[in-house]
Amino acid sequence: MLNRFANGNSRAVSEILTGDETWIYHYDPETKRMSKEWVEEDASPPTKVRRDRSVGKQMWAIFFRSSGFVEAVALEDRKIVTADWYTTVCLPKVITAIESQREKTGIRGILLHHDNASSHTAIRTPLCDFWLFPRLKDQLRGRRFSTNEELRGAHFQAIGDIPKEEWKMF
Repeated sequence: MLNRFANGNSRAVSEILTGDETWIYHYDPETKRMSKEWVEEDASPPTKVRRDRSVGKQMWAIFFRSSGFVEAVALEDRKIVTADWYTTVCLPKVITAIESQREKTGIRGILLHHDNASSHTAIRTPLCDFWLFPRLKDQLRGRRFSTNEELRGAHFQAIGDIPKEEWKMF
């Protein structure tokens, strides 16, 4: 694949659409790494209270290209991703988003890159969590959301805060 795309220097890299699913929690506590703080040598370390994730969560399928964010599709509460949902709900929304971004060429030439989840590899499916998901989760961690709408707003804000240059790096 590296040869096909000239080690990432080919313009065709912009045709790769990466997508995957992840759970986003209404509350995901900060990690120890995120809450690190300096203390004096003779001072005692601060007390850390362990808090669990909230029960409220929502599954999101997120798609992006080197030019940036394409689409995020929320799955109904507590449902699982199936090939039927992926092909009849998720991908049509993604295709519509790509067509609006590429008015002249539509989805022509787009390569879909995703993992080997059964919904992605099912016979009826014709068509990342490498860097995007950890980054989004880090930005949302430690914040509480009362509703899916509030979570959705914060989620899209976090996506919008990613500079265009960073989308091209991956």
